[in-house]
Amino acid sequence: MDRLYKNQSLLYKYFLYVVSIFCIVFFFPKGGKFKYEFQKGKPWQYENLYAPFDFSVKKTQEEISAEKQKVIDGQLNYYRFNEATAKEVFDEYDTEFVKTFKPEEHSTAELAMLKKTGQDILDRIYENGILQKSNSNEIGKQVYLIKQNEAYQINYDDLYRVRDVEGLMQRILEKKRLGSYTNAFQSVFFNLIKPNVEYDENLSKMALEEELSKLSLTRGTIDEGKLIIAKGEVVESDNYMILESLKGEFESELWASNNYYYILAGYTVLVALVLMMLFLFLKKYRNEIFENGTKVTFIFINILIMVFVTTLVVKYNEAFVFVVPLCILPLILKTFFDARLGLFVHVLTVLILGFVVPNSFEYIFIQIIAGIVTILTVSELYKRANLFISVGQITLIYIVGYLAFHIIHEGNLDNIIWLTLGLFLLNGMITLFVQPLIYIYEKIFGLVSDVSLLELSDTNSKLLKELSNRAPGTFNHSLQVANLAEAAANEIGANAMLVRVGALYHDIGKLSNPTYFTENQITNANPHDDLEPRDSARIIINHVIEGIEIARKNNLPDRVIDFIRSHHGTTLVYYFYKKQKELGGEVKQEDFKYPGPTPFSRETAILMMADSVEAASKSLKNPTFMVLDEFVDKIIGGQMAANQFLNANITFREIETIKKIFKHRLTNIYHLRVEYPE
Repeated sequence: MDRLYKNQSLLYKYFLYVVSIFCIVFFFPKGGKFKYEFQKGKPWQYENLYAPFDFSVKKTQEEISAEKQKVIDGQLNYYRFNEATAKEVFDEYDTEFVKTFKPEEHSTAELAMLKKTGQDILDRIYENGILQKSNSNEIGKQVYLIKQNEAYQINYDDLYRVRDVEGLMQRILEKKRLGSYTNAFQSVFFNLIKPNVEYDENLSKMALEEELSKLSLTRGTIDEGKLIIAKGEVVESDNYMILESLKGEFESELWASNNYYYILAGYTVLVALVLMMLFLFLKKYRNEIFENGTKVTFIFINILIMVFVTTLVVKYNEAFVFVVPLCILPLILKTFFDARLGLFVHVLTVLILGFVVPNSFEYIFIQIIAGIVTILTVSELYKRANLFISVGQITLIYIVGYLAFHIIHEGNLDNIIWLTLGLFLLNGMITLFVQPLIYIYEKIFGLVSDVSLLELSDTNSKLLKELSNRAPGTFNHSLQVANLAEAAANEIGANAMLVRVGALYHDIGKLSNPTYFTENQITNANPHDDLEPRDSARIIINHVIEGIEIARKNNLPDRVIDFIRSHHGTTLVYYFYKKQKELGGEVKQEDFKYPGPTPFSRETAILMMADSVEAASKSLKNPTFMVLDEFVDKIIGGQMAANQFLNANITFREIETIKKIFKHRLTNIYHLRVEYPE
């Protein structure tokens, strides 16, 4: 059980490894992988390829779209003739006629002739009927009119609108020389005429779908054994479509029931190899990250998110694959870790996505170049202008890369798909949302970015303001240490912003008892004079523990708390230790030692040196160049002799560089000048 407890971190990583492999393989599209890589405009690099089986050659999307449009343009819509409405009009005609043409005003022969004329007008109108709603798009076209359950093909212009009735009536009356009765017939037809022809949307839609379903998605077949392409032959539009058709047929046939588990196993092995490379890289070059389960989980979650989003987009429409802002991945990892890890993870993620995306070589090439540009251009992300400039450069690389591949494929810049260029711009806009994403990750995983460090470095923040009011000496000491440490970190390539923030907060534990520390004593009265040396040492040592508690109450990140915890390492409070020994009796060194741990990074080591040098320099009365030189060597040499830097990833050369920076800065602080002769 103890062994299991000791290895729980390693077991968790195994679990994370297996779950990640399963999720990635599960995301993958269900299909085999064609064993040949080819690109339009490039020579065929393999041996002569013969058709392994009979297959159909698929049409391009452009051809299919053109054929569909042709069917849509030539489609005849259906209109339905309402017999009941027409019959109702004819039935009501007699009543309306009698109301207008009274028997006492006309002779019987005249009434018969007028009534017959009205019926002729109605027959003419309702021969094809009157439209309920006209459609200008149908003018001049043929349509189907469904009358008595039979469809007749007629000209759309032969269907009357209500406004056409008056003109038709006048023409018939003029022809029969009955123009004087126009007003009378208008009053007859005013309330009588009703539209009775309606567009049949359902039937028209069904007919269109039926015609579209008849379209063939292929254009001929390739027989088994036929030469498809010879070695060295350039892949052009015709044989490119044949190869694409073979690829699709091959992958669909390969994903058969008997091959399912073999293909799944192949994908699993390849993904496992990629993720294993990530674990090996972390173990060998980033062991502090490898040992931290939260950070490893963070890296794997980001990889899974990118794979999942890209796969989802490819399944929806593979043309939108470049809208996925993949460069967010190296951006985030560089922000929280370092550039090399960000680029390494980005390349591994792109390799995994090569199984999913179309034109994998093109995709991998462009994405890796974009990732490198991201790593090289993005710096000081807390400056807003830098992010906009970097995203602009990334977008430009995408566009230039796409155009270069287009020229290779097509031989010119014709037929550029402008939608793809728009997708690159959209990709850049989405990448700008990395800032709120970084903030969310900070809160979820407890990580720290340069943006947060910049906020923490503000001396007007609540905690630093309280320190400056209650312990002004400690506050000024912290500022001096921050300046020294930041200069040293810049010189050796450490995280200067992190060191500065750590220096500003490293002594906040002195807020509990500020007057017990020399820099805050404004009178000659020293409270330590009334205490036993052992008790005084305990108060001095406790400022580390109390500082950690204050930091946690104020929600300072763990990376900043590390500076509070380790800035004295396991050194001895030598003054009170010596004083206790002078009093006699048994004295244990452990009672006068800081609890540690010792510094475990370059940044924490720099702070320890800067803190000791700055504090001790206050005791120098008449500093000279020689005195400062020996003084800095003595302080840092003593820390090295006490093995305070064994766990810090810092070299002797870097320590020597730090010494030089401290000496130079202290010289400026004390304004040392050449002594001029009198």
